Amino acid sequence: MTSPLTFSNCSGDEEAQRLAEILGQCFNPQIDDYWSLYSNTIGLENFRVIRTGDEVAGGLALLDMGQWYEGQCVPMTGIAAVGVPPEYRGTGIAVKLLTYTLKELHTKGVPLSTLYAATQRPYRKVGYEQAGAGCYWELPAASIMLNDRTLPIRSVVPQPEIFHNLHQQWAIKNNGNLARNPIMWQFVLQPPNETIYAYVVGSPAQPEGYIIFSQRSDNNLSIRDWVALTPAAGRRLLTFLSDHRSQIDKVLWWGSPLDPFLLLLPEQTGHARHLDRWLLRVVDVVGALSKRGYPLEVEAELHLAVRDDLLPENNGQFILTVSKGRGEVSRGGRGELQLDIRGLAPLYTGLFTPYQLQLIGHIEASDAALAIATQLFTGSAPWMPDKF
Repeated sequence: MTSPLTFSNCSGDEEAQRLAEILGQCFNPQIDDYWSLYSNTIGLENFRVIRTGDEVAGGLALLDMGQWYEGQCVPMTGIAAVGVPPEYRGTGIAVKLLTYTLKELHTKGVPLSTLYAATQRPYRKVGYEQAGAGCYWELPAASIMLNDRTLPIRSVVPQPEIFHNLHQQWAIKNNGNLARNPIMWQFVLQPPNETIYAYVVGSPAQPEGYIIFSQRSDNNLSIRDWVALTPAAGRRLLTFLSDHRSQIDKVLWWGSPLDPFLLLLPEQTGHARHLDRWLLRVVDVVGALSKRGYPLEVEAELHLAVRDDLLPENNGQFILTVSKGRGEVSRGGRGELQLDIRGLAPLYTGLFTPYQLQLIGHIEASDAALAIATQLFTGSAPWMPDKF
């Protein structure tokens, strides 16, 4: 007889230790060295486990934050540390774990969920799809060749309150960027076994950017986060990096696949080392469409028909009415743009255009509906510098 499955918070020290062992086997055999730090940072109350009988068969962590889309912050729960031990792989446990999690998030009214996937198939089975990207860049320090010291730059003690407003001004302009919660700021500013350096560009009364980085033993400089709100700040930061060239071989960072900082260089010397796409799941269709921002100049009405095999509340026809940059959603309409919940993810973020999604079979729509959708789901290509 098959043991019943149960799903809930991680309960007690014994389950926490078993989850630590599972995640260690999945990701890092030395997890005992930092499990206490990791679990305390996230909070044990934010972990979920699935059990078969009394035995923990998998788990994950939930990170409540937000993502910016066309100037509006949409509440989002990030999924991290998804782990299933080898003896339960191939049994459907991972899909069950994700199913229970998504039903919990839907009940809470969470519009979106985002994650990075080691393998995409189990996540696609529950409605996640590729929706944005991050790119790992490499730039030889000697190739920067900028010498702009117009703005002052000063060292600061790395604390979230110094950077929060500057980061928000940057993130609000970049679709897919996070509205970081305290946990994500801790990941940026307090990585284990690294010395962090932080600098702010501009006057104390009017800062224009910042950089947070570590210098590695391999003679590379790893940028953990940087923001430039003006061209002068961008040039000053690149000059600052160039000034490390006697000790540093390469500058490394996660950025956009189309990183604007690279346009400030005299030559195309930055190289993409790795491209990683993150996945998004629309958990609440009405909430997600109504909380997203839209182009201010567009007044339009889009009739959608959505299919969601996991969350039946998302099934049906919807009318998205957009005016003055905001959307209202009501049920009904003509269903002129038809798609399943997976197809909605890259449309929502703008990773692909409606025409591209039609070409690969994610969308069926009239020409008029495609034209309206193209007007609505626009903006910068979605990207995210954060990993979780």
